[in-house]
Amino acid sequence: MEEKKYISGTGVPQSFLPFSPAVQAGPYVFISGQASVDDQGAIVKGTFEEECRRSFDNLGKILAAAGLGFEDVVQVRNYVGQQSDLAQFNAIYKEYFKSPYPARTTLMGCLGDLLKFEVDAVAMVKK
Repeated sequence: MEEKKYISGTGVPQSFLPFSPAVQAGPYVFISGQASVDDQGAIVKGTFEEECRRSFDNLGKILAAAGLGFEDVVQVRNYVGQQSDLAQFNAIYKEYFKSPYPARTTLMGCLGDLLKFEVDAVAMVKK
């Protein structure tokens, strides 16, 4: 039976909340929700574009710590604060993910006033 491996390392955003940035179980890496935060987990407010890019960059840091990249993501869930940001989100998303795209869910209007964007993902380790 394979053990769980907790992903951490230099540049991986930390949190004061009780969760791990990512956990590898078998060939899959489950990445917790990533938002516009600095390396210590403090929220960094900005425009929708700035928060979206910082969130994806944080996702990239965790993928790199697991020896993976955006091309290894098999499922991604996106949380967009305002429906009016959807077109901009889709344009930014295509800069990080290329066709064929991972499975995707996008929820809108679910973040309250604290964040403009958040993303979580599942990636697969290549054998």
